[in-house]
Amino acid sequence: MPVTKVVEIIGRAQTLLQDNTGTRWPRTELQNWLNDAYKEIILARPDANAQSAKLQLVAGTRQSIATTPAGALRLMDVVRNTAAASAKRAIRAIKRRILDEQMPEWHAQAGSIDIQHFIFDPKLPKEFLVYPPALATAEVEIVYSSVPTPHALTDTQLSNIATADTIKLDDVYANAILDYVLYRGYSKDASYAGNAARASQAYSAFSGSLGLKSQVDGATTPVAPQAGSDDA
Repeated sequence: MPVTKVVEIIGRAQTLLQDNTGTRWPRTELQNWLNDAYKEIILARPDANAQSAKLQLVAGTRQSIATTPAGALRLMDVVRNTAAASAKRAIRAIKRRILDEQMPEWHAQAGSIDIQHFIFDPKLPKEFLVYPPALATAEVEIVYSSVPTPHALTDTQLSNIATADTIKLDDVYANAILDYVLYRGYSKDASYAGNAARASQAYSAFSGSLGLKSQVDGATTPVAPQAGSDDA
């Protein structure tokens, strides 16, 4: 659970923008940019707000998360069967061409409550295919990315350090959020001497922070050993 407060981010931004009274950059405007930061972060790091949920499937092979779960932006994984009458078996990703080559008629096969494989196409991030075709009673656990719902605090709330609302991403993203707010703030006054450069520096810090985290995560994520390796 994040502990960094929204008002703390707003306050730091005001200090760095040298506008503690919110005259040039109203607090609600800074809040809007904080909400925009969520979208930019999720665009670069879909895992920053990964969620898991049970999804009731529709009959057939093609499934969608366009409307359910609410706010779903991109499918990340299909984990297991969860329907009460299913065998609760795990579900594995498979390439569509394997099924297409070996069973060209697989879309027309009999439906099942137990899904064995799923197919994801990055060109359709809110859709996926399942094998065998699903019965309408099939249900699976999915992992998906979503953009946090925006904050809608009033100026009075944003000026009160006691306002308890926290940011909706992990605290490790607090500095990136602040850098993005500063980027948008300086961009607003880019015609003033030095502000265009400050905006560029803030955005570089924002994107650099996300890139560095991606590198660190890639180097430290637990990975199962490959079959036949010394560690297998």
